[in-house]
Amino acid sequence: MALPACAAPALRPPLQPERGAPARTTCPRRHSRVEAELAASRPGSVAASVRAGPPRGVSRGFNSQPLLDEPLKASSSLAGAARAPLFALLPRGRRRRMHDLRRRWDLGSLCRALLTRGLAALGHSLKHVLGAIFSKIFGPLASVGNMDEKSNKLLLALVMLFLFAVIVLQYVCPGTECQLLRLQAFSSPMPDPYRSEDESSARFVPRYNFSRGDLLRKVDFDIKGDDLIVFLHIQKTGGTTFGRHLVRNIQLEQPCECRVGQKKCTCHRPGKRETWLFSRFSTGWSCGLHADWTELTSCVPAVVDGKRDARLRPSSKDRRDSPKTNPGATSPASTKARNTSKSGKNFHYITILRDPVSRYLSEWRHVQRGATWKASLHVCDGRPPTSEELPSCYTGDDWSGCPLKEFMDCPYNLANNRQVRMLSDLTLVGCYNLSVMPEKQRNKVLLESAKTNLKHMAFFGLTEFQRKTQYLFEKTFNMNFISPFTQYNTTRASSVEINEEIQKRIEGLNFLDMELYSYAKDLFLQRYQFMRQKEHQEARRKRQEQRKFLKGKLLQTHFQSQSQGQSQNLSQNQSQNPNLNANQNVTQNLIQNLTQTSSQNSSQKENRESQRQNPGQEQSDSNPSNGTNDYIGSVEKWR
Repeated sequence: MALPACAAPALRPPLQPERGAPARTTCPRRHSRVEAELAASRPGSVAASVRAGPPRGVSRGFNSQPLLDEPLKASSSLAGAARAPLFALLPRGRRRRMHDLRRRWDLGSLCRALLTRGLAALGHSLKHVLGAIFSKIFGPLASVGNMDEKSNKLLLALVMLFLFAVIVLQYVCPGTECQLLRLQAFSSPMPDPYRSEDESSARFVPRYNFSRGDLLRKVDFDIKGDDLIVFLHIQKTGGTTFGRHLVRNIQLEQPCECRVGQKKCTCHRPGKRETWLFSRFSTGWSCGLHADWTELTSCVPAVVDGKRDARLRPSSKDRRDSPKTNPGATSPASTKARNTSKSGKNFHYITILRDPVSRYLSEWRHVQRGATWKASLHVCDGRPPTSEELPSCYTGDDWSGCPLKEFMDCPYNLANNRQVRMLSDLTLVGCYNLSVMPEKQRNKVLLESAKTNLKHMAFFGLTEFQRKTQYLFEKTFNMNFISPFTQYNTTRASSVEINEEIQKRIEGLNFLDMELYSYAKDLFLQRYQFMRQKEHQEARRKRQEQRKFLKGKLLQTHFQSQSQGQSQNLSQNQSQNPNLNANQNVTQNLIQNLTQTSSQNSSQKENRESQRQNPGQEQSDSNPSNGTNDYIGSVEKWR
């Protein structure tokens, strides 16, 4: 079958490069595009006639003239045959990619055109607005020739200056931490860093009445002397974090030496090889793992006095010879003796408390992971408890993986009311022997003992108030921390979801801890407010003293300047008018004579009257010149 003449050029073989032309190194996609452009540029070709159609995106109207003749319209196969060597020779996947690329290119060009037009319109409107503002401000100067061009240049300069200032400000003060970007700093004072840590109101209604001595905690801690801080570490109260603060975060003349890979640090006094801190991270568990109040008060003095066998127990003969005391009663002398050692060292006990429900859940999660605290001694009255006095809640090596219900069902669980038990004196209730007194009386004695010991401690903090804890410790011991404490509101206990019934049961199991925590929180916040008020009063008194000092200094300089000015004026007047100086001397002599005569006359009158009143009394030998001298001095001051 013979093809038409118009289809013959389309089926002829591709053009060969001319002799001497460089070899083809372009990719097939680019080469096909180049061939398409060459075919379209040939006059009289079908591709050229097709490209002469309307632009892309514009449809033909009713009145638009067709660019091709009817015979060419009808023969669509010829157009396809004409495009065969240009587009159909490529693989199908590459053709599809070229088609998608062309569509994307058209969409991108359209978006760029719209964006350019939008920015141009925005700039035009901004120019009109700024021009109107500029014309209102600088209206009187608008009559000057070529003001439009000058105003446009000035306006452009102002806009560029503003943009440059914004860029510099963002470079110097990135983010919202810059004080220049805080507009509230100009209208309101700086917020209190200690306020509302637990999302509660800063003001609270106190429930307990404490004396000034209970609220004022000021320890004259002598780190170079014999004072010692003893940290009572209760499980799951944040004591590990606070203990690290004590050895790594305090500004000291001789900081603690902490080596990499070791938990314990060496905290020596300046110039001595004695420690000033008795805690887990300084001396280790010298009195047992998580020793309580009963263990520490009997163990720490022995350790400090040089008895390394700190767990020496008194013999049975000593216990028999010792006087028997009534359980539930304690003497002030014994309590005072526990705060000092035989060598005269002063012990300052500190501790950290936590909300009982959160602490209980955190301990349950810790036990779930395999914690047992088997190394705890629980020494009381010189001996550890027996297995009958303190049974175990589990039979294996640990209690890992126990559910919360099983953890709560154990009646011998030491997690119940742990904070009261570790802060009270267990010797008052017969240690761990529950048969000494009724349970109700035992609980009452333990709670009162824990409250008393907590109130007389040198310092205690709360896990829920980290910044306030830091503030009170610094004010109590006059020691400052390097970096502030961080309040962590998300803990392992907060991730445990419990219903209201389980929460009430946990509160019932820890009812003594709930009462102690309420008491401790009230005392803690009252101490904080008392210390803050005292600090404000001292700051106000210092400001008043500074004002008085500055005022007195200002008055002194003012009087000195006045006296210097008067002396200079007198010297100038004397140098200019010597006769005036002579006249002044004459007047001074006359005033002195008059004062002397008047004083003599007055003294004579007084003597006569005294002689008339007391004729038998001898005249006094007092010199009347004293009164005259005083009078003359007053006159001189007046002059």
